[in-house]
Amino acid sequence: MLKAIQNALRIPELRGKIAITVAILALYRFGAYLPVPGVPFSAMLAAYKNAAAGSGALTVLNLFSGGALSRVSVFSLGIMPYITAQIILQMMQAVIPSLGALAREGESGQRKITQYTRYLTVVLSLISAIAYLFLFKSPTYGMDFSQMGIPSLLEDVIVVFTLVIGALIIMWLGEVITQRGIGNGMSLIIFANIMAGLPAAIIQSVVAEGNILVTILTVAVVAAIIPVIVYIERGQRRIPVQYAKRVVGRRMMGGQSTYLPIKVNTAGVVPIIFASAILYLPAQIAVFFPGVGWVQAFANAVSTGWINWILSIVFIVFFAYFYTAMVFNPDETADQLRKAGGFIPGVRPGKATADYIKSTLDHITLPGAIFMAALAVVPSIVFSFTNNSLIQSFGGTSILIMVGVAMDTIASLESQLKMHNYDGFFK
Repeated sequence: MLKAIQNALRIPELRGKIAITVAILALYRFGAYLPVPGVPFSAMLAAYKNAAAGSGALTVLNLFSGGALSRVSVFSLGIMPYITAQIILQMMQAVIPSLGALAREGESGQRKITQYTRYLTVVLSLISAIAYLFLFKSPTYGMDFSQMGIPSLLEDVIVVFTLVIGALIIMWLGEVITQRGIGNGMSLIIFANIMAGLPAAIIQSVVAEGNILVTILTVAVVAAIIPVIVYIERGQRRIPVQYAKRVVGRRMMGGQSTYLPIKVNTAGVVPIIFASAILYLPAQIAVFFPGVGWVQAFANAVSTGWINWILSIVFIVFFAYFYTAMVFNPDETADQLRKAGGFIPGVRPGKATADYIKSTLDHITLPGAIFMAALAVVPSIVFSFTNNSLIQSFGGTSILIMVGVAMDTIASLESQLKMHNYDGFFK
C-alpha cells in the first residue's frame, strides 16, 4: 500500500491530480468556517446548539454540510442542491423521451444535461437560501439582523446571495475534482463533510457525555463492518463468455473463453447518497415553517427513528435498481458480444442474451441492495437507544458513504497506476 502511494506520487500527472484534489478539499473546509458577512459567528453558533438540542432534522442538515450550517458559513447549503438537481435530472430522463435521447447522444448530450443540472442547482440553491433565512430569523434561532447596523432587508439580501454563491462555488469545486482530480467530486465532498465531524463527535461522546464504553463499542462495530462492506463492494458475478473461432487471413482467431463481470453492487455508493438526499428534503422544507409543530415533527421523524430506517431501506433498494439501469445496458452489452463473435454458452445471441444478462443483473442487485440497506440501518437501530451523539451523527449510512467513497477513490488511483505500468494498491 505504501509502495503504491509512493509510485503514485512519482508520476507527475497523478501527483498533480492528487495535489488539486487535496487543495480543493482544503479550500472547501476553509469555506465551511468562513461566516456570512454581517452575521455574528459566536451568537449563531450558540443559537444552533440550542436549536439542534431536540431536532434531528437540524443535525442531519449540519452533518451533510460538514458543520457549516452550525457556523452559518458561506458553504452552509453544502453539496445537496447539486445532488438534488442530479437526482431530478436523472429521474426525468426515464420519463421524458427527449431527455433520455439527449443522454444517449454521447458527450454532447451529457454536456447539455450537465448544463441543465447547473441551472436547476441555481434554482434549488435560491430556494434553500431563502428557507435558511427564515430559519435564522425564526424564534428557533432568534437572530435579529436589524441590530447589525445595516437595514434588515439589505442583510437579508446579503445572506441569501452569499449562500447561493457558496453553493455554486461548491458545485464548481466538485466538477473540478471530477475533471482534473482523482475521483468523483460530489462523493469526495460528502466524504470530507462526514469525516470533518468525526473527531468532534468522538470527543463529545467521551468527554462531554462520558460514554467511553459506548464509544469503544461503536468503534469496534464500525471496524467489524468495514471488511464486510469491502467484501460486498468487490463481489461480482462472472457470466462465462465463449468466442467463436474464425479465420482471418491465414490465422485462426477466437476460440477463447472469458467472462463478463457483473458487480454485486453495480451502483456503488450512489444509491446511499441519493437516498440520503431524498430523506434530507423534509428537513430542508421544515426550515420554511419553523413555528409549525407538525412540520417539524415530521421532519424529525424522517431524519431519525424507525420511519427513517424504513424509508432508507426502500430508497436504497430503489436507487440501486434505478442507477444500475442507468449505467448498465444489457441490450448494448449483448449487441457488443454478438458483433465480437462472443456468446454465452447455452444462450442464443441477441435478445435472449440481453434477457439473460438482465435477469442475472436483477437477481444479484436485489440481495446486494438489501444487504447494503441493512448495513445502513442496523447500526442506527442497535445504538439508537443509547442517545449517544456519536451514533446520532454517524450511523450506518455515514459509514457506507465513507467506505464506498474511499474504495472508489482507491480504485480510480489504481487504474491510473496500472496505466503507467505500476502495480495497483491491491497487488
